[in-house]
Amino acid sequence: MSKPSDQPSLRWDDHAIVTLDQRALPHERRLLRLSTVDDVITAITTLAVRGAPSIGLAGALGVALSAYAHCSQGSTQDGRTAVEGDAQRLAAARPTAVNLAWAVDRALAKLGDGPDAVLAEATAMIDEDLAVNRRMVAHAVQAVRDRCPQRSLRLLTHCNTGRLATAAVGTALGTILALADSGRVTEVLVNETRPLLQGARLTAWELAEAGVPHRVCVDSAAAASMRQGLVDCVIVGADRITARGDVANKIGTYALAIAAAHHGIPFIVVAPESSWDRSLADGRDIVIEERADDEVTSCGGIRTTPLGTRAYNPAFDVTPASLITAIVSEHGVHHTSEVSA
Repeated sequence: MSKPSDQPSLRWDDHAIVTLDQRALPHERRLLRLSTVDDVITAITTLAVRGAPSIGLAGALGVALSAYAHCSQGSTQDGRTAVEGDAQRLAAARPTAVNLAWAVDRALAKLGDGPDAVLAEATAMIDEDLAVNRRMVAHAVQAVRDRCPQRSLRLLTHCNTGRLATAAVGTALGTILALADSGRVTEVLVNETRPLLQGARLTAWELAEAGVPHRVCVDSAAAASMRQGLVDCVIVGADRITARGDVANKIGTYALAIAAAHHGIPFIVVAPESSWDRSLADGRDIVIEERADDEVTSCGGIRTTPLGTRAYNPAFDVTPASLITAIVSEHGVHHTSEVSA
């Protein structure tokens, strides 16, 4: 029997994408059926589908939906133009994660061979992501063991980087689950990840499914947990990585890296090669998505701030390479501050 982390997070079913609605978790396991490009864009922008690898795969499958809608009777210039327009809209749905544009472009490149070829490329990416994640997790487990020789570890993670954020297995959370499988995890502190609580809702749900001991940590208590000796290693994912190793990830990651560096705690990033954007040298060039005020000024549909109060609500921040102990992909360790020039 496969483990929950090995179960695909999204699949193609009779000209539609089927996936879990992450907005409903952990209280309801609700399936979404996305049958149009607009459905896919809405799912991505509202975070029903989220996580850099996962939105890339959804975007690629969205190109297949468009190809069948506009080119099923043969490719015409009008049909190609329509699909290219849909691809642009898909790629723009969330600007920070590079995986989305990468996957959309890769699927679109097959349009000349027809809709079936586009779909084949998109579904191949799902299989590839599973294989990539397994290789990446193996490298990351070794990277953690090299830096944390303790028999059992207290780990801290931020946002959600498990199977919900990928095709299956996961990146940073996949690493944590693999360490837990080998008896190397005492406890995982899960940052709640304000304002949409991806850690409290999604990561805690995946850890509970796997039976891994964990506690939710208020974001602002993470530094205090390090000072109190509750954290041996911080493990996070990434949405975009520059050529020099600066990392864009969920807002709050930068503060964690600063706190980890101050306390001498390894800070490890686990992300696939598709998250690297080597066209950017510096993290300051990364476009940071800003989201709606009401994600911060309200909670559960109830306003929590005075009427007229606005919010600063960036979805991501950038952690400079100098604060990162190691960046691990399916090819091994790419960057470590321990040996930086």
